[in-house]
Amino acid sequence: MRRLAEQRFNHAPLRIAVLGCSVGAEVYSILWVLRSSCPHVTVTVTAVDISEEMLSIAKQGVYGAGTSQLVGASIFERLTKTEMAGMFDWEGNKAKVKPWLKEGIRWELGDACDWKFVERLGRYDIVVASNFLCHMAPAEADKCLRNVARLVAPGGYLFVSGVDLDVRTQVALDLGWEPVPDLLAEIHNGDPAVCGDWPWQWWGLEPFDQRKRAWRVRYAAVFRNSTN
Repeated sequence: MRRLAEQRFNHAPLRIAVLGCSVGAEVYSILWVLRSSCPHVTVTVTAVDISEEMLSIAKQGVYGAGTSQLVGASIFERLTKTEMAGMFDWEGNKAKVKPWLKEGIRWELGDACDWKFVERLGRYDIVVASNFLCHMAPAEADKCLRNVARLVAPGGYLFVSGVDLDVRTQVALDLGWEPVPDLLAEIHNGDPAVCGDWPWQWWGLEPFDQRKRAWRVRYAAVFRNSTN
């Protein structure tokens, strides 16, 4: 995402939508990366979740052991010391998101599968849909992903992961998405734990295989909306 911001949105406002934002960790991580590396780019985020409880925690931006129990994992486990210091102020055992990272965020309670809700949100340069479509049956995920695609402005980008690969591939082909080839294998194989669970667990991710039909589309996690 940092690379896209530098190459495609240099000195232009960058509008991002994060769907299924949960407790906000992904939102604040995205803002830290972009505002730290591209201070000349004005970034605004619309953060969406279907859970009022999760959205309330995300807005507060205060995290501790209880937060990790709520989402089933530590929100700090993949952060470097530099990221921890840059993103949080610490008060005892509580981590508080720094004020400059909380600016420019619009929090929205809603369902990404709802046609009218998505229509009201408008269009964005980058849309992030991570790890919530996996909780749906394939037919429901297919319908929801097509709805989410409506949020992507012409020339914009969709980051989508944590979804059945057959569903993502078919929707991408049907809608004419252009896969972004940069670091294709590295991104796909980025979480060894998920890859290691395949095929025994439903969340497992199949090995990267260039023999698969439309493999560039199948394994891409970033797509460009090349329509006008």
